[in-house]
Amino acid sequence: MMPQAPAGRKLEKVAAQNDINHRFTYEAQSIMPRPIPSQMRAIEISTPGGPEVLRPGQRPVPSPAAGEVLIEVAAAGVNRPDVLQRKGGYPPPPGASDIPGLEVAGTIVAIGPKDHGKSAPQMNDWKVGDEVCALVTGGGYAEYVAAPAVQCLPVPRGLTLEQAASLPETFFTVWVNVFQRGALKNEETLLVQGGSSGIGVTAIQMARAFGHRVFATAGTARKCTECEKLGATRAINYRDEDFVAVIKQLTGGRGVDVILDMVGGDYVPRELACLADDGRLSLIAFLGGTKTSLDMTDILRRRLTITGSTLRPRPVEVKATIARALREKVWPLIEAGKIRPVIYRTFGLEEAAAAHALMESSEHVGKILLSVGKKN
Repeated sequence: MMPQAPAGRKLEKVAAQNDINHRFTYEAQSIMPRPIPSQMRAIEISTPGGPEVLRPGQRPVPSPAAGEVLIEVAAAGVNRPDVLQRKGGYPPPPGASDIPGLEVAGTIVAIGPKDHGKSAPQMNDWKVGDEVCALVTGGGYAEYVAAPAVQCLPVPRGLTLEQAASLPETFFTVWVNVFQRGALKNEETLLVQGGSSGIGVTAIQMARAFGHRVFATAGTARKCTECEKLGATRAINYRDEDFVAVIKQLTGGRGVDVILDMVGGDYVPRELACLADDGRLSLIAFLGGTKTSLDMTDILRRRLTITGSTLRPRPVEVKATIARALREKVWPLIEAGKIRPVIYRTFGLEEAAAAHALMESSEHVGKILLSVGKKN
């Protein structure tokens, strides 16, 4: 008679075979993961154009690659780059999903295979069931998205998943362009152009939480009031006032140390005029146009710096460094209530077109979100 394998070994063989047959590779977990469907709801760009080109569709659920996690999306942020992509002006980087959406929050449902080589970014200690928010290069307007594990951050204590979905894109952007490239430090001052935007409300609060004096511009009295409620020392209605003259008056003729600008165009020479000596202008968008005319004498004479960046095409390793800085320096401020999410309106996933129309109207103060977890 052949010897019988112990019952435990039989179970191990069965479990191993099941794992091979399973679609995803899971890390060892103390809980049983829920089944993952093969298809998901997603918003597709049918052709470049207006908000109406955003159409609900069905896509395969992505498989997380090495260094990635699969997130079941509860909510996704709507951002200006999504609008540019919809219009055909901001294509996704090579290898990125063509589904719009650069930030999400949700629950990790699968973890990609381990890669012991140097090609995969270092994994964080995430596990199935963890609630996270994440920066992604695309794919956020869907029920599931694969995200680099190192670009995920824990949902701050006290925040809902929906609130957490409003954080990644703007917080990564502000950290890089105000505190890294703009090098805001010590008791320096900041001017935020477009203070009522998602980027604006984040920049105002973050700089104020670090003890900086902040000024902002906005297009209505209501928006100016909201900016001041969030911590701006003074908000300037650019339709009624010359922001250069107001900044000079408020700073005793000195000017501000850093300007965060999403307008560009003919704003640039005016912004240089209201920078202090050694001031830095950090550009993140060109809503007012990509071209301007400058007299560069002041740049040399007063040692001014013009810088800028776009986040989406940067390497995962760079974004991982930003995520670590945010977790260490900014997440405690959110959990302490010194920075709060500002959400203007939440739409259902199938209402993405309406969300884009609202974004383009510029009526909002703060963030616009899509609720993905439930079909609307």
